[in-house]
Amino acid sequence: MAKAEKAAAIAELKNEFASSSGAVLTEYRGLTVAQLKELRTNLGDNARFAVVKNTLTKRAADEAGVDEQFRELLEGPSAIAFVHGDVVEAAKGLRDFAKANPDLVIKGGFIDGKSMVPADITKLADLESREVLLAKLAGAMKGSMANAAMLFNALPTQAAQLVEALRVKREAAGETAEAPADAAPAEAAAADADEAPAE
Repeated sequence: MAKAEKAAAIAELKNEFASSSGAVLTEYRGLTVAQLKELRTNLGDNARFAVVKNTLTKRAADEAGVDEQFRELLEGPSAIAFVHGDVVEAAKGLRDFAKANPDLVIKGGFIDGKSMVPADITKLADLESREVLLAKLAGAMKGSMANAAMLFNALPTQAAQLVEALRVKREAAGETAEAPADAAPAEAAAADADEAPAE
């Protein structure tokens, strides 16, 4: 490879490291061209899968400030999935493909600057996708809003019931209070009759 080509390849890889939200390093020994094409199709817009030369990739990673632990994994035939979309979906795509095609070995990587071992990538793949989490959040918010709406609708009804209960209670208390007031003149009349001289 000519010096200019090497420089261009390093610049391209450095740009991939800088523009992606993460990278997953794999060994692809034994995979056919058709299988690699299938993997790229499965990853879709979530990741760009590229077969790389270790020496050039190490230089690009060094220039991009990529974690040294990642650079140390660049041994043997290497390919990197540069993650540009949903990291969970990219991890799922790699994990599922590796299950079906054991020749693809996930060696490690980094996501959002955090170094990851293969077990971390598997755990990431077990998470629900961003779309599913957003849908659940929207559903929870919709449920909360519906509960709030029911509560606000119930408040006037409850207030009306409370006012009616207070009115009934006051009327009952008023009737009870009026009964002794009505009885007082009757008692006074009875007392006057007792005091009147007998004829």
